[in-house]
Amino acid sequence: MSIAQPSAAFKNKLITTTATELLQINFPPIDYVVRGYIAEGLTVLAGRPKVGKSWMALDLALAVSLGGKALGSISVAQADVLYLGLEDNKRRLQRRIDQLAPRGALPDRLHLAVTCPRLNDGGIEAIEEWCDRVDHPRLIVVDVFGQVRPERRQNDSLYDADYRALSPLKQLADHRELAILVLHHTNKRDEPEDPFDAVSGTTGLTGAADTVLILAKGPQGPTLYGRGRDIDEVNIALRFNPPTGQWIALGDVNEARRTDERKAILDVLFDAEEPLSPTAIAQETSMKCPNVKKLLGKMVSAGEVVKLKRGQYCHPKHCPNPPPGHHDHPVTFQ
Repeated sequence: MSIAQPSAAFKNKLITTTATELLQINFPPIDYVVRGYIAEGLTVLAGRPKVGKSWMALDLALAVSLGGKALGSISVAQADVLYLGLEDNKRRLQRRIDQLAPRGALPDRLHLAVTCPRLNDGGIEAIEEWCDRVDHPRLIVVDVFGQVRPERRQNDSLYDADYRALSPLKQLADHRELAILVLHHTNKRDEPEDPFDAVSGTTGLTGAADTVLILAKGPQGPTLYGRGRDIDEVNIALRFNPPTGQWIALGDVNEARRTDERKAILDVLFDAEEPLSPTAIAQETSMKCPNVKKLLGKMVSAGEVVKLKRGQYCHPKHCPNPPPGHHDHPVTFQ
């Protein structure tokens, strides 16, 4: 079964629905393959070369094929998965799966290929043939898009060429009601105003996709940013676990950074031989002094640090019995 084409009788007619009729249709809720990140439709996962996109994609593919956990904690339903590792070989895929898969797991529903025709030269038909011969196709991973991208038409603008290149996969995802995850590269622009501007190519690529995810590494560590038609905007901190090859979601970037900054302040105060001022703490942690002062106020209120006279701060272990509700007091530093 291939993607349906309009019959000759309706080729030049619009098929319309009134707003009243539309409001009376009971649509099922959005079906997520990985809740909050990958819904039915076309998702682009972009990142710099060697940033870890393939590890993330293969781990997601394994999680769905096994009905396990994605990104460390997100439960996913089991289904059939096709992974096109077009920059890999079977030896490398074997090694990575052996590292990623839980001990004793049998990922029979994960199907892998290291070659695929270009989308306009039999690639779509090959993917559809796979869909027809498995029980429940749910996720298709294309790693990477450049290996199956159709050649640009001579008269296409750059935008039209990018949009047209992804359209066959978008149509396939919609027609089959499954998710397609396409891996792509980001450019070398440093911290663009809109993260999507980092995706290599024109806005035709981000415009054609239902969801775009950006995997990046910055001064504060790895992050995954994304937004789409059917997902809420996400901006999470990540941790990569080299022994298992897995990416773990740590939660909202701002919350994770605040947690890291609090830990850094506590570590400095714990190791200090005397109470420290916000300026001294800022120097030791390489944080900005106004940020340190603001965070210290919150930490004092939470009982995480003790404020002494003359704006000095210490770790609670060095001041075990401060007067209740009174933070500005002398203390014998222990």
